[in-house]
Amino acid sequence: MMGQTGATQASTNPLLPYFGVLFAALIGTTIVGIVGLAYYLLYPQIRVGADQSAVQNTSQQTPNGSSPYESVSKTLTEEERKIIDVLNAHNGKYLQKYIRKETGLSRLKTHRIIARLAERGIVSLEKTGNTNQVFLANWLQQQNNAH
Repeated sequence: MMGQTGATQASTNPLLPYFGVLFAALIGTTIVGIVGLAYYLLYPQIRVGADQSAVQNTSQQTPNGSSPYESVSKTLTEEERKIIDVLNAHNGKYLQKYIRKETGLSRLKTHRIIARLAERGIVSLEKTGNTNQVFLANWLQQQNNAH
């Protein structure tokens, strides 16, 4: 009689349906992981950093026939263009305090313009003492050196 009671309790165990759901979720997760890994290996352009190599592999001209430097230059103000020209004259890197002197802009105005250019990805900054080293973006510098 004890055997029948134990069998009845096992079949009426309230956790039994959840084990099936857990097993199905585990199998589903495994399948999705394998498919995701296969996709990642078959299509390497989705890897981190692939967008940078894609930018470097693009041609020198945009579809409208102008270089990226010319296209970006059209969107810049006169003061932003002065800063970019100073950076070009110094191989794409220069101290912010010297940029200020060569452009004739105030210290605050130079700082604000460089900050705006950095937000747009045209320049990057590196703290050097009590000033910044300003670098022209590689994609813009490489394209401009061809001219």
